[in-house]
Amino acid sequence: MSKAFTKEADADDDGDLTAPPLPVGGKNYITPQGYARLRSELLALIDTERPKIVDIVHWAASNGDRSENGDYLYGKKRLREIDRRIRFLTKRLEIAEIVDPAIHQGGDQVFFGATVTYLEDGSVERTVTIMGIDEADGKRGQVSWISPVARALLKSRVGDEISLAAPSGLHRLEVLDVRYPGKPVRKGI
Repeated sequence: MSKAFTKEADADDDGDLTAPPLPVGGKNYITPQGYARLRSELLALIDTERPKIVDIVHWAASNGDRSENGDYLYGKKRLREIDRRIRFLTKRLEIAEIVDPAIHQGGDQVFFGATVTYLEDGSVERTVTIMGIDEADGKRGQVSWISPVARALLKSRVGDEISLAAPSGLHRLEVLDVRYPGKPVRKGI
């Protein structure tokens, strides 16, 4: 088959790298640690990963016939993936608003960055940490601040009972505990 009839992915397509949309007028809140993680990933892609793949593609291109050159084809595909991720991270970091949850240390009201333990329907105890949409990881008990459970919990206090409308019906949540990360202790130099 002629290369003229093959389709290459659009370089500007961010595809599956789009994060959930922010609420209208909402901000892209992120913790300092989450911002540092995303920035570190971006710099690693720019400084290490991308140059390594560019070298591989350059070497593979110098070997001749590119249509059946696996190193070249895979390298170009990987380069597009890296460039797409770089664009995504750059856009997300540009609109990020860093919020340090440690400023609420010792408080009993739920704000961004809180780790909240609550009792669901009087029987199931759950603990979640409210994070930014770019850093929340459900496997680690983290929920995005725009998730229904986080929105229900925000601004509540220890002892409050709140309602959460879910597809399975109305759930009653009782806030048992609210914790915030402490300020990191700096050791003298």
